[in-house]
Amino acid sequence: MPATSTRRTELGDFLRTRRERLTPEMVGLPPGGRRRTPGLRREEVALLAGVGVTWYTWLEQGRDINASTQVIEAIARTLQMDQQERWHLFQLAGVTVAPPSQCTGITASTQAVLDQLDPFPAAIVSPRFDVRGYNRAYNQMMGDLDALPPEQRNTIWLFFVSDTARRFCLNNRAAAGAHLVASLRAEMTQHVDEPLWRDLVARLRRASAEFDEHWRRHDVTRDADIDKDFDTPVGVLQLRVSKFAAGDSGQGGRLAVYTPRDAVTHVRLMELVEYDAAHRPTPEPVLEPAVS
Repeated sequence: MPATSTRRTELGDFLRTRRERLTPEMVGLPPGGRRRTPGLRREEVALLAGVGVTWYTWLEQGRDINASTQVIEAIARTLQMDQQERWHLFQLAGVTVAPPSQCTGITASTQAVLDQLDPFPAAIVSPRFDVRGYNRAYNQMMGDLDALPPEQRNTIWLFFVSDTARRFCLNNRAAAGAHLVASLRAEMTQHVDEPLWRDLVARLRRASAEFDEHWRRHDVTRDADIDKDFDTPVGVLQLRVSKFAAGDSGQGGRLAVYTPRDAVTHVRLMELVEYDAAHRPTPEPVLEPAVS
């Protein structure tokens, strides 16, 4: 996907600042005498990355040129970028790449907060609706997220595609689905150029005709979530969700907490946590080596 003009300018500035912080000695080159500007020369970066000098110069100048994943990776290695810088570079270049683990997880202190909210289901959810962290009640309510790969721990994917999707929003599924898709489109307004957002939508449209139908309507909303009912192993839960800003990972996440709408649900939430604990597999004992 070609980057926008603003994104290309940001890309050029970012590359220049990463280049200027390195010395020839840091990348295995001879000092090369006095330099008018700090850091490596463009020619040196191009040589080490295995790309043409003119091409790399155009890249730093923000020109509209194509850059493959392999080339961007080579530049990131040459400029000795850390994981977060590499992630930022790929985003600016408009190249799809898996996010670093720091962008998908949460801190131990935030996980402790989520755990203390049991038996109320609670999770940290990104603007793209990726579930970054959750407690036991949320895990059981959503059909055992622990068993899913991280890329499928997304509330929209779970709603429209997962095997347990039909357990969600029993009495108002159509309205809840429409609200969810309209919320995603509203959030995507600021991320329309970003490959991971576009890839998520493309995968959802391929996997779910129901999602695709909602997406083609171009509805948007930032209204509060509607009440939701869930079918769980302990019975139907009638819940109301509240959301709070949560800056744990620096990615604009939200804390979503589900609270009961009636007394029966409150009791069932406590049963749900106990059910989760009772049905977790017992860890295999660690056997000490025999002493001969």
